[in-house]
Amino acid sequence: MAANTLSILKPSVNNLTVRVFVRAAGLDFEEVDVWGKKGTPEFLAKDPADLTPLLEESGLPDGSLWESCAIMQYLCNKHGLSQFYPTEPGERALVDSAMFYLIGTLYPLVARATYPILGFPQYAGEVGPSEADAELKARAQSDAVAAIAGPLDSYRSFFLEGRRFIGGDSPSIADIRLVATLEFLNAIDYEFPPWATEYMRSVESSLGDAYTEPAADVRDFLASVKPSHA
Repeated sequence: MAANTLSILKPSVNNLTVRVFVRAAGLDFEEVDVWGKKGTPEFLAKDPADLTPLLEESGLPDGSLWESCAIMQYLCNKHGLSQFYPTEPGERALVDSAMFYLIGTLYPLVARATYPILGFPQYAGEVGPSEADAELKARAQSDAVAAIAGPLDSYRSFFLEGRRFIGGDSPSIADIRLVATLEFLNAIDYEFPPWATEYMRSVESSLGDAYTEPAADVRDFLASVKPSHA
């Protein structure tokens, strides 16, 4: 039995984050695709939030853990993977800040911009799942797309200033989280600035098959749902 069991949804960039990480880190893991199986009493007993990725591992107080960043942080701490998650307080704070900024600011914009195309449920209390008319929903999606440029550029001007990666000379868990997230913007043919395109290529090139192999699941899904422009 593998040391780490991951319940995953292959089309998800949040799941892609951890799928890339365990491969890049060389950890012993088993993946369980729970597409169409979430929400069952068995799954909710382990994960009352009904979220993926879900890590099951013997060292966890309750046996399981969700949230991609928390999973990567835990595994780095347990296995001493300082190449992905620095132990020096300042460098670690930079990685943490980059991930929290993504979760709190950039990802909600990415979700509002792409979920209507992807067919994913949108967040309650926002325009997307409301009874607003189609014109207002389209405007909200367009506004989200336009707003992405600001926080995205903060990665260039702050987190990547003078660095190849947020982690320095090699990708950190923050780099994995960011680049995996940006995959979803291909659903709307987002026009990335040149620096972002090069950065994304550099992360994938540095991680090799550990990135490319699971990313193929997301890319295949995007190709299947993108509107045809023919």
